[in-house]
Amino acid sequence: MDHVQLAKGLLLADPWTIPPDPQQAPDQAAEYNQQVTRFCTDLCNLHNQNPNQLLQILIRIQYRFGWVPYAAQSILSNDLKIAIGEIRAVIAFYSFLSSEFQGRYRILLSSNITDYMLGLDNVITACQTHLKLSPGTVREDFKCSLELTSCTGLCDQGPAGLINGYPIKHLDEHRICELAQLVDAGTPFNQWPEEWFEIDCGIKQSGTLLNTHIQPGNAISKWLDKEPETFLEEMKQSGLRGRGGAGFNTYEKLWAACRNASGDQHYVVCNADEGEPGTFKDRVLLQNHFQQVIEGMTLAAWVVGAKQGFVYLRAEYAFLLDQLNQQLERYRQKGWLGKAIGGCLDFDIQIHMGAGAYVCGEESALIESLEGKRGIPRVRPPFPVECGYLQQPTLVNNVETFACVTAIAMAGAEQFAQCGTVKSSGSKIHSISGDCSRPGVYEWPWGISIREVLHQCGGENAAAVQIGGPAGILLPKSQFDRTLAFEDLPTGGSLMVFGNHRSPIDIVSNFAQFFAHESCGFCAPCRVGCRQMQHFCQQLQDRQIGSSDLESMKTLIPLMTQLSHCGLGKTAPLAIQALFEHWPELIKEAETTTDGLSFDLQKAVADTIAATELQP
Repeated sequence: MDHVQLAKGLLLADPWTIPPDPQQAPDQAAEYNQQVTRFCTDLCNLHNQNPNQLLQILIRIQYRFGWVPYAAQSILSNDLKIAIGEIRAVIAFYSFLSSEFQGRYRILLSSNITDYMLGLDNVITACQTHLKLSPGTVREDFKCSLELTSCTGLCDQGPAGLINGYPIKHLDEHRICELAQLVDAGTPFNQWPEEWFEIDCGIKQSGTLLNTHIQPGNAISKWLDKEPETFLEEMKQSGLRGRGGAGFNTYEKLWAACRNASGDQHYVVCNADEGEPGTFKDRVLLQNHFQQVIEGMTLAAWVVGAKQGFVYLRAEYAFLLDQLNQQLERYRQKGWLGKAIGGCLDFDIQIHMGAGAYVCGEESALIESLEGKRGIPRVRPPFPVECGYLQQPTLVNNVETFACVTAIAMAGAEQFAQCGTVKSSGSKIHSISGDCSRPGVYEWPWGISIREVLHQCGGENAAAVQIGGPAGILLPKSQFDRTLAFEDLPTGGSLMVFGNHRSPIDIVSNFAQFFAHESCGFCAPCRVGCRQMQHFCQQLQDRQIGSSDLESMKTLIPLMTQLSHCGLGKTAPLAIQALFEHWPELIKEAETTTDGLSFDLQKAVADTIAATELQP
C-alpha cells in the first residue's frame, strides 16, 4: 500500500465498485472482502493502531469503497480496540459516512437557500427525469444515489453539489442530462468535462489579506530571532479579534491563556470547518493564501509552545486536500515546517478531515472529532486553551484569523490596527451570495454599512439580508444603515441577499430545516426545539398556525437560547425571532381561526423544560 496515497489521497478517478452479492457471486465477494481487509489493516498499521485516528481511517475507507463495509468495522474494532457499537455510532453521526453502499456515484446536492434561489428545484426535477432518482434514494442497479446536503461552500456558483467528493457547479437540466449519460456509462471522473469541476475563487474586492502573497518563511523569519513575548505584545497591540464569528480577543482570551496554561504538550488547531451556510471565504483563503495560514499557525505555535498543529478541513473541501498537503510538504522541504525551524522551533502541521457535521465548527466538538469520536460539544469550563486536544492546552483559531496573524507579522500591529474601527481592527472577508449581480468574495475594512455592501455587490434591490449565516441575524431594509463591526453587527463572513420577491417565511423555513438536521441531539432544548421550529415553519408556509401556538413558540425561543448546551441551539431560533420582530404581518396572515392545527407546541415547551431540569 502506497504510504503517500493512504496519507494524502482521497478522491478516486474511477467510480466505486458495486459490492458483489455473496449469494450470487461468492468468489467475487470473497475477493472484495480481502481487498477491504488489506486496506483496513494497512490503514491501522499506518496510524499505529491509534484509536484517536478512527475518524480519519473511516473517512479513507469511505472514499476508497463508497461505504464502510461490515468487514471493515470488525477489523477496526479488533485493531484499534474500540467497541464495534462505538464505531457504528461514529459512522451514524457523520453524514458523509455510511454503513450502506450508496452507489457507484454518490450525488449530494447543496440545499442552502441560495441554491434554491438559483434553481435547485429544477435540478431535483431533472434528476428525477434523467437519473430516475429522488432525494434520499439509491437506484436499484446501484449506479448512483441522490441526497440533499448542507451548504457545500459554493453559494456563488450554485446550484452546486458533490459527486464522490468532487465539487460540481452551475447545475441545470442540461448538465444533469449530460451527467446522467456519464453515470449510466460508468465513466471515470478524469473523462468528465474539466470545466464542471473548476471552482472559481470569485474574488471581487481585495484588501490587506487577499492582496498579500508571501514566500515560505517570509513572516516566520521576521520574528524567530526575537523572544515570543515580543510577538505576543504585537498581537495585543493589534487588537485582533477572532474572525470565526464570536470575536474573542485573540491575545487575551486565547494566545496568552494558552501560553500560560500548564500541560505536557500544547497544540495549535486551525478550524477550517467552514460549515455555516452562505460562507465560502475560508475556501478561497485555503485555495489562494494557504501560506499565510501556515505561517500564522507556526507563529502561534512559537508563542504558546506547541510542537504539533492540525488543520481541521471540512468534508466538503476534500478536493483541496492534495493541494494543501503539497504546500505543507513544500514548507517542510524548505525548512519552515518540521525540526529546528529557524534553528529554534520544532513544529509540524497535519490535515485532519471532517466527515459532515455542522456542529464540529464549535471548537470543543471539533476537538472531540480530532480525537476520532462523535463531535459532541464538551461541557465548558474547562475551555480548550486549558484542556483541549488529548486534555492538553489547545489554541483554536479559524482560517482567516491565522491569515490575519501573518498580516500582523509582516506589516506590524500599528498598520494593521489603522484599518477598521476602534473596537474592530483590520479588514474582514465576506462571502456574498443571493439576489445580487456580483456574488463572490469581498474584503473591506470593518465598519462598512450594509447599504454600501449592497451597492458594491449589485444588491441595491434587496428587501432583507442574512448576516452571519442561519446562526446570524435576518434584517429588513429599514436596518441597512447598520454596520458590520463587533460593536454593531459581528459576523463570521456570510451575507445573503434577498430581493422583494423572496418570502421571509420561506427563508426562515430553510434555516429551520438546516438546524433540525444538524442538531447533534445531545441536549433537550436543541433536540426538541429544532424539530418544533421545523414543524412551526412548515405550518407557517401552509398558513395553519393557531394563536396559542404562536405564544408557545415565543416561550420556546428563550428556552433554546438560554438553556441549549452549545451555540447551535442558542442561535437556531434567531431567524424565527426576526420574523416575530420584523415581519409580524406575515405571521398574522398565516394564522387560522382554530388553534392546535399545527402541533402541540405547549407540550413541546413543557417537555423541553422537564428534560432540561433533569440535566446537571
